[in-house]
Amino acid sequence: MNYKELFNRAVLLISSPAKAWADIAFEHDRKKVMSEFVYPMIGLCGLSVFIGTFIGNTAGVSAFHFAMTRCCATFVSLFGGFFLASYLTNVLGKQLLGRGEELELNQQFVGYAMVVTFLLDAISGLFSISLLRWVLQFYTVFVTYEGARTLMEVDEKKLTRYSLIASVIIMVCPTVIATVFDKLSLILN
Repeated sequence: MNYKELFNRAVLLISSPAKAWADIAFEHDRKKVMSEFVYPMIGLCGLSVFIGTFIGNTAGVSAFHFAMTRCCATFVSLFGGFFLASYLTNVLGKQLLGRGEELELNQQFVGYAMVVTFLLDAISGLFSISLLRWVLQFYTVFVTYEGARTLMEVDEKKLTRYSLIASVIIMVCPTVIATVFDKLSLILN
């Protein structure tokens, strides 16, 4: 795993999504996104949340338990959110675009489109940016729009509708998984 390439890919997706998606479109191994982008980003987010929990925490021994719980919640929400969003965008492609089963392509699309979510989770794990986080999350719409046009090759007539629906799916799925995980954690504790 090359963190320099991971960082460069994330920065390119944020700074110049059209160029990044053009590069991604030439990748032949669509499953590579999981091992070289999604899983390392989830790991960095979890590590960020784990470390961020100890900053300014005076809870003592219980801080470790709280840090592990928050770290697990981050892992579960991003991991489950990625797969749920991939499945739902696959369904969206079937319903809206009349396409067949393209799960690997949708995983590649969703994995890279989640870059804003990954980066904001990593930063918000260390610093409190809750309101700013929700505002910046909407940049996902632009990243998704460029990905839908370049990688998914969505027809211009359906591009805006597809991009907006896919963006909502990509932004909401990790949040839904996190909410369910938090509710279950409270019930089980």
